[in-house]
Amino acid sequence: MLSLRNLVKVYPGPVSALRGVDLEIPRGMFGLLGPNGAGKSTLMKILSGLLEPTSGEVTLDGLDIVRHPEALRPHLGYLPQEFGFYPYLTGEAMLLYLLKLKGVTAPRGLKSLCAELLERVNLTFAAKRKVKEYSGGMRQRLGIAQALAGNPQLIIVDEPTAGLDPEERLRFYRLLAEVANERTVLLSTHIVEDVAMLCPRFAVIRQGRVVAITSPSEAKTSIQGTIFEGTASATELAELQRTRRVTQAVLFEGRNRVRIHSTGGDVPAGFERVTPTLEDAYLLMMKDTREASATSQQPPVVEAAREVAR
Repeated sequence: MLSLRNLVKVYPGPVSALRGVDLEIPRGMFGLLGPNGAGKSTLMKILSGLLEPTSGEVTLDGLDIVRHPEALRPHLGYLPQEFGFYPYLTGEAMLLYLLKLKGVTAPRGLKSLCAELLERVNLTFAAKRKVKEYSGGMRQRLGIAQALAGNPQLIIVDEPTAGLDPEERLRFYRLLAEVANERTVLLSTHIVEDVAMLCPRFAVIRQGRVVAITSPSEAKTSIQGTIFEGTASATELAELQRTRRVTQAVLFEGRNRVRIHSTGGDVPAGFERVTPTLEDAYLLMMKDTREASATSQQPPVVEAAREVAR
C-alpha cells in the first residue's frame, strides 16, 4: 500500500504545486488524472525520490520514503514523461546500460535478463536496432522494460501514451495491464481514455488538490440521465456556452455536436438524452473546481503558502 498524507510542495515565488494531497493507493493499477499543470509530475517526482516535499508523509508498506528515499530505490520502477535514451545505442545496449546504472543483478547474468525483458515487452525483433530508429511506442516499451528490471513492487509511469498513435496506444495498454497484475502501478495522465481503459480506481487532481477519488463506472453512474446531445450553429453554441453547462463541443460533418449537462431535464429543442462518458464526468469535475476557485475568497497559492508557513 502506498500512502500519502497531507503532501505539500511549494516552490519559491511562492508557487504551490501540491496543496495537501491525501491518497491510499492499493496493489494494481491506479490512475492520477488531471490537466497539464495540475501537479501530477511534481507528485511523481516526489514519489520517485527525485524531489523533496515541503511537508507531508509518503509511506510504501510502512516504509517512510520521504525520510529514507534510498530505501525506496530497490522497490521502484520509474518511467518519466521524458526519457533520455541515447539514440545511437541499440535497444539491447541501451537496456543493458540502464540495468547496470540501476545496480540490478541476475542469477544468469545481465545479458540474459536483458533478453528476457526485451521479449516481455515484444522488442526482441528490434534488439539490434538503434534507438533513434524506434517508434514512439517502441521507446515507451523499452522504458517499461527498464522499469520492470529488479522486479519492483511500485512502478510509476508519467504520461506514458502522450504522442502515441492509436495502435501503439492499445499495445501499450495491454502491456501496462499485464504489469499491474503483480504490483502497484501508478499511472499519471491527462488523457481520459488511459484511465477508462486501465484503472479500476483513479483520483482527479487539479491545482495541486485531489478533487475526486472514484472509478470509471461510478463517475459515469453519478451523471446518468443528465447528459444531452444535439447540434448547434456557431451562434447557437455561443449562447449554449453562456447559458448551459456544456461538457463537450466538437465538429461533426461541419456542424457543432454539443453535449450539455442538465439535472432538471430542461434542454434545447433537438437535444436528446445520451449515455454519459467518463470524459463527460471528468470535464464536469473540472468545471466544478474552476467555479469553486473563482468564488473562493482566498487565492489558492497564497492560502497554501500560508498553510506551510504555519
